[in-house]
Amino acid sequence: MRAGDDGTADHRFRVVPAAYVLLRRGDEVLLQLRQGTGYRDGYWAAAAAGHVEAGESVVEAALREAREELGIDVDAAHLQPVTVLHRGEPFGPALEQRVDFFFTTERWTGDPVLQEPDKAADLRWSRLDALPEPVVPHELQVMRALRQGLVPAVMTFGFAG
Repeated sequence: MRAGDDGTADHRFRVVPAAYVLLRRGDEVLLQLRQGTGYRDGYWAAAAAGHVEAGESVVEAALREAREELGIDVDAAHLQPVTVLHRGEPFGPALEQRVDFFFTTERWTGDPVLQEPDKAADLRWSRLDALPEPVVPHELQVMRALRQGLVPAVMTFGFAG
């Protein structure tokens, strides 16, 4: 058993939670070019994102990721929830069953700079109507909805129905 897991839900389906922070500057969003991660390397992605760690709320994870990946501080009061994206491969490996919490912010302290050059090759502001290619597919779905101004509270990705 893992720390913090009492085993009472071993028979239940589990998902991996993650937090995404989309820094906004008008109609632009800050993206990073993934490299060296083993997942979608060569794709553009949210500049700050990552898994929620044990004992951490999704809001705490969002703030931590912004600090770790970009060297900036975001006040929780300035995080705007955008959508929750349930994605995965039905009956696929447990690691690929996800619930992603997307936030935006237009206010932070510090200048965003890549803090993990082993995981990202570039950082770029891009207009939502002129995103670079390719963008991580599930993130692209959320960014397209943002561009259209029609973001459902809950979205799904990777399911047949």
